[in-house]
Amino acid sequence: MKGKAFRKFVFFGGKGGTGKTTCAGAYALKMANEGYKALVISTDPAHSLADAFGSSIGPDIVPITHNLWGIEIDAELEAKKYMKSIQDQMLNLVSAVIVEEIKRQLEIAYMSPGAEEAAIFDKFIEIMGLIDNPYDVIVFDTAPTGHTLRLLTLPEILGAWIDHLIDRHMNARQLMKMSARYDKIMKKKLEDDPIVDVLMKRKNKFEFARKILTDGDSCEFIFVLNAEKMPILETERAITILKTFSIPVGGVVVNRVIPSEAGAFFEKRRQTQEEYLEDIDKRFGYLSIVRLPMLETDIQGMEQMETVAKIMGDLDKE
Repeated sequence: MKGKAFRKFVFFGGKGGTGKTTCAGAYALKMANEGYKALVISTDPAHSLADAFGSSIGPDIVPITHNLWGIEIDAELEAKKYMKSIQDQMLNLVSAVIVEEIKRQLEIAYMSPGAEEAAIFDKFIEIMGLIDNPYDVIVFDTAPTGHTLRLLTLPEILGAWIDHLIDRHMNARQLMKMSARYDKIMKKKLEDDPIVDVLMKRKNKFEFARKILTDGDSCEFIFVLNAEKMPILETERAITILKTFSIPVGGVVVNRVIPSEAGAFFEKRRQTQEEYLEDIDKRFGYLSIVRLPMLETDIQGMEQMETVAKIMGDLDKE
């Protein structure tokens, strides 16, 4: 973020309960106030974006205020839609004899770990396609760290898996061609291969996402943490993982910093927090660091979000 224009895609993540939703929403609001058309998206199963803004937000994109729109992705709904799309594709490719077996296998897949991540990622890609038309910036309020890391590394992992599937299918097809070389009808069927078309479309989607996620001029990840030992260590590990996958990290937001005027009751805790703040500066000093003070009340409603949005402007400063 330092000294550069704003990124079109900004992800806010971190340990659960650190204030990711507030930060993501406030940053999107800041961009909207600066005249950019901003979309903020929640992928956290425990949605609180609507609570933060004090407005109704659901699985469809809705306006929140001037230049700002929001959506809370329903993982279960997206997983059902995702499996339905796969089923429709598969049933067009397979023999009627095994239709029921295909349906049974997809029902099992729907219940398996990773189905919702794959569905959400498809929604990610769909929404990413809205950049520049109509949105100038898209801000993601992500789920807690572990879930988010699995989600963001999907293009690398599934891209390689799809390559493997295509290779195996092409090898099998080549063998079939050899056995059917005197059968013109069979040869024609093999040349028109819908399975490869489906796999290539999936591969192109993942390559599109991978290109965006690894482009430091278009995308960045911001970690939100509290000045405590566990969030600091979790953030450091997560940054290392994202770097392994070449996903750029632009900054950290330290939330709920106890102000010096908090009084004697908080003094001991504030002194402990100061030690952690020094540790954060040492570990993450090469990134932009923003400190959000602990406020007197929970952040709910547009007025309080505007207050946080002004502080979030520091993320764009050197």
